[in-house]
Amino acid sequence: MNAALALKSRPAGSVPRLAVHRLTVTDFRSYATARLEIDHRPVVLTGVNGAGKTNLLEALSFLSPGRGLRRAKLSEVDRLSGDAGGWVVAARAETPLGPVDIGTGRDMAAAPGVERRVVRIDGAPAKSQSALADYLSLAWLTPQMDRLFLDGASGRRRFYDRLVYGADPAHAGRLNGYDHALRERARLLKQGRSDNRWLAALEEQMAAGGIAIAAARQALVARLNQACDVALGPFPRAALALEGTVDRWLEEMPALAAEDRLREALVASRRQDAESGGAAEGPHRSDIVARHVDKDMPAALCSTGEQKALLIAITLAHARVQAAESGRVPILLLDEVAAHLDEIRRAALYDEICALGAQAWLTGTDRSLFEPFAGRAQYATVADATVVLDSSV
Repeated sequence: MNAALALKSRPAGSVPRLAVHRLTVTDFRSYATARLEIDHRPVVLTGVNGAGKTNLLEALSFLSPGRGLRRAKLSEVDRLSGDAGGWVVAARAETPLGPVDIGTGRDMAAAPGVERRVVRIDGAPAKSQSALADYLSLAWLTPQMDRLFLDGASGRRRFYDRLVYGADPAHAGRLNGYDHALRERARLLKQGRSDNRWLAALEEQMAAGGIAIAAARQALVARLNQACDVALGPFPRAALALEGTVDRWLEEMPALAAEDRLREALVASRRQDAESGGAAEGPHRSDIVARHVDKDMPAALCSTGEQKALLIAITLAHARVQAAESGRVPILLLDEVAAHLDEIRRAALYDEICALGAQAWLTGTDRSLFEPFAGRAQYATVADATVVLDSSV
């Protein structure tokens, strides 16, 4: 079923919520400790620049797999003036599987020079941080992403793969497995190791995992394009496409044949890859490109404001697809988004968030920019790494 039509066919309130009801941070960036208890509604964090608003969004972003919205080293997140206990983020969350307690932080028992994150679900250790994708789905937009369509492909892949997590939680594990095999193969080739059996095993893992990664990306591209095409409102329609050798193979032949082609390419490029590092072919070489449909223009050639609007349009389309197909609306982390939108688009964004039933966390320096929420959100003031919830709203 068309994702947008499926969403419209659901009774109001029938989509299971994803929401953080309690957030606790310890020795995280500027915070010695902070605790915030909220309900399922959008959360507006206001305060002057440097107050600690983005730090709270970053803490929330660690409730999903990966390195968080700043892509920082784990040790960089530690509070500089704190004890050597390492940072911790804990949350009580509402999920379609029921309430869950999630805790994560830097593993201080790791060997010197090794940075590792630990995750606990309802008090039990998780095998890896990929387990977080089974419970929560988060998507974010930050000012640093304003150049997403202009800078290198790696940033676009990270942005898009995070969207895929929401539709396919296993995608995070596949990416981790592929990256591990890619690094191990590169290490063996660099060392000049001629263990063909071990190289073949790694290339088999890369071929199977790489095509699965590409297929998951392609599946979501099709659904996002459907959702963008029928979207109403002031945000531009976006059209996404994958560009890469592996993506072309998957369009031209069955998945098993594409696996064979990638495996053969990896074997053929061993000498080249030994010199350059990495691998000449694979989903790590793909790019995700976007067009402004109404202007029939590549996103990279659009104005800064249009590029921001396209990113928001894609993020909202992703939320609609998740609501319709996977039964959960992602938690949205929107850092300083409102200040770059005109009044009409701000109101439309807030209306869409509320219509979806999404718990969005928005930051800004000017509280008046969030007035169109008109009592539909909860507000907190952030000052000097202290968070005070406004109980009067």
